[in-house]
Amino acid sequence: MTATVTRPDRVRLAGQRQQSLALVHFRLMVVMLLFLGVVGVIALRLLWISIFAGSAPSTPAADGLLPARGDIVDRNGVPLARTIQAWSIGLHPKQLVNDPMEVAKKLAAVMPEHSVADYYAMLKSNKSFIYLRRRATPELVAEVNTIGEPAIALAREPERLYPQTTLAAHVLGWTDIDGRGVFGMEKVLNNRLLDPNKRGTPVSLSIDSRVQAAMEAELGAAVQKFTAAGGEGLVLDVRTGEVIAMTSFPTFNPNDPGATPIAALKNNATQSVYELGSTFKAITIANAIDSGVVTSMTKKYDATQPLQIGRYKIHDDHPANRWLNVPEMMVLSSNIVTARIADELGKDREVAMFRKLGFDKPPAVELTGSAHPLWPGYWGRTTVMTVGFGHGIAVTPLNLAIAYAALVNGGVYHPATLLKRGPDNPVPEGHRVISEATSARVRQLLRLVVLPIADGTGKKADVPGFRLGGKTGTAEVAQGGGYNHKLNVSTFAGVFPMDDPRYVIMMTLDSPHGTKDTFGFTTAAWVVGPAIAHTVARIGPLLGVIPDERHDVDESELLPLLWRPDKDKKAALTGAAAAAHDKD
Repeated sequence: MTATVTRPDRVRLAGQRQQSLALVHFRLMVVMLLFLGVVGVIALRLLWISIFAGSAPSTPAADGLLPARGDIVDRNGVPLARTIQAWSIGLHPKQLVNDPMEVAKKLAAVMPEHSVADYYAMLKSNKSFIYLRRRATPELVAEVNTIGEPAIALAREPERLYPQTTLAAHVLGWTDIDGRGVFGMEKVLNNRLLDPNKRGTPVSLSIDSRVQAAMEAELGAAVQKFTAAGGEGLVLDVRTGEVIAMTSFPTFNPNDPGATPIAALKNNATQSVYELGSTFKAITIANAIDSGVVTSMTKKYDATQPLQIGRYKIHDDHPANRWLNVPEMMVLSSNIVTARIADELGKDREVAMFRKLGFDKPPAVELTGSAHPLWPGYWGRTTVMTVGFGHGIAVTPLNLAIAYAALVNGGVYHPATLLKRGPDNPVPEGHRVISEATSARVRQLLRLVVLPIADGTGKKADVPGFRLGGKTGTAEVAQGGGYNHKLNVSTFAGVFPMDDPRYVIMMTLDSPHGTKDTFGFTTAAWVVGPAIAHTVARIGPLLGVIPDERHDVDESELLPLLWRPDKDKKAALTGAAAAAHDKD
């Protein structure tokens, strides 16, 4: 029998191997438990977030997918203001590597707005960071990059861009260097455009960029031709109150508002008040008809001579020297007859009408900083009479445009809006100003003023087929507590198509100068009427108003009431003599 003997060293090695395996298994178990613990914590955290976080606000990472500021577009989606990534150039003086004088010379060569000494002082300053240029062009960035100084920082940052440059500048306004609105709709919409939950959706304005461009072109041409100090133009939807176009001259580029003279930043449509002259006659006659003061279009008023009221004398620019009925008063723009009608109306009814139309407050629109009308401090008899034809009270052009919309849309006042109407901005109910019957009569009278066959002051604004109606208005410029008898504010307020009113169109020239074409006259009939005609011809088709000479306001009742004893005489006149008959 053979005996087996186990060597002690082998037994010892086997024991050590088992201990090592047990230790490895233990360590693996610990790692596995730690791993399972971490996974469990993550799972619990995810479960907690899914249950309790709900609609948590956007994280910075999510915000990075949105523009820093929401876009503004016109009513058809054309971009008017948007945010892009632009370049900025900065400096970290404490990180300067190269010789400061050499760097200063190179910076002054590519950015000459500062001298070498200025740049040297910046480089030697103890500041941690200095902006050298924001909204820098890529070309400038490339030049600065060639300097090769590590302390110069080139970075991308949001920039507000107005791709249509000057288009609707006074409506849009602008933002400051930090991207916050400081003027215009940029200021009005600031919180909405910065809201992380909304800034991914553009804001649609009521403006139609096509109509806006046409209005700006025609108004700009008129301002230039007659070397006017300024002007404004408006197109307003009479049913909704939407402002389709709003322009003011002089204008500016919102991409660089700092380079603009202060006067050009003023929005004349909402921030300037004017005495708008005979355009108020339509309001006075509407008030008189609606209140029962005028019950018949055949009623005649004495216009045989100037009207003396105390030490004041009211006269007509082109005296008829006879009794006039209401249609003749409108067509010939008689101050005397309007004053007599306003006198019959009296203070209470006149003031009540003006308050209904909002003439005692800034225009009803979103823009801030609108001017408050100059309301008479004392409504004596003379004031009541002169205010009836637009002298002695000053309002913004937008105030008047809103009023004209109410006169022709069936008699309902609606505030204006620069935001597109829709579910989020419905048409407000408004309030009634005049009856539907009175509104229909006013439409007849306004069309008569422009109708060529009636030979009224507004005939130069007529465009065949577009059925434009309206009223001219010329007033002397208020200046130094009195009036400048050599300068006028010339206005045309109109509506088209008058048989189914859709749009108010208005244009004002401040201090125009006569030309050879106008025989030196600066009245609205001569300097604004033709510009209105050009504008209507351009924008009518864009707004879906197709020329149609088969339809028009029925004037068969009023035309026979017009009698012009000098009509044959005028037909034989030429040049300045004939032009004198067309003064407003």
